[in-house]
Amino acid sequence: MTGFPRYAIYYTPAADAALTVFGASLLGYDAWTARERGFPEGVLDAAPDWGDLTTDARKYGFHATLKAPFNLVETRPEAELRDACAAFAAVPRAVPIIRPVVDAISGFIAVIPGDASPTLQDLAADCVRAFEPFRAPMTAEDRARRKPELLSARQRDHLDRWGYPYVMEDFRFHMTLTCRLSDDRRGPILGMLRDRFAALSLTSLPIDRIALFRQPSASSRFSIIDSWPITGR
Repeated sequence: MTGFPRYAIYYTPAADAALTVFGASLLGYDAWTARERGFPEGVLDAAPDWGDLTTDARKYGFHATLKAPFNLVETRPEAELRDACAAFAAVPRAVPIIRPVVDAISGFIAVIPGDASPTLQDLAADCVRAFEPFRAPMTAEDRARRKPELLSARQRDHLDRWGYPYVMEDFRFHMTLTCRLSDDRRGPILGMLRDRFAALSLTSLPIDRIALFRQPSASSRFSIIDSWPITGR
């Protein structure tokens, strides 16, 4: 995307949740406060280049994508988007509950569901559809950046329809912790992160809120400007 600010609708735990502290400390950045954090003790001993391994993820903050970053249509102000987020969260729905695990996904390491969750897939699809009226059309540059030649036909259709290829059937919930890692790096780092995650004793995670993130400029990180609990049914 070429214009700024950019917005995104993400899932992220509450500001004081243990999972938030876990993710923000590992990334070295807290999107709730828009402040840097020190890495946890021992991480740099295990991976001296940890700062480099988390550079990309740090830019976005600890989150799971529901509606990928987009520019606003010129006629839809930020206040209207915030109102739409509140309205979306207020609609009673089944709240997905996942069994969170730390695992590799497409070469990087993330917190992902341990089991398939149709309810979570439905929530993500609803989010993509609900906020589509706020998304400005892609430019040719935006589309080329997604490397459509490497996508499946269905993913190219998603890209052209929704501005992002990994939606609907291709959606995979993940809360990113690292960049893509080589095979020789992935195993030891995965083991280290699994050990740290096990200390949380987190056996279930309700995906029970949406948060509106904003990136003011290309050189800035995303931060949370508001969040809303999802109304359970």
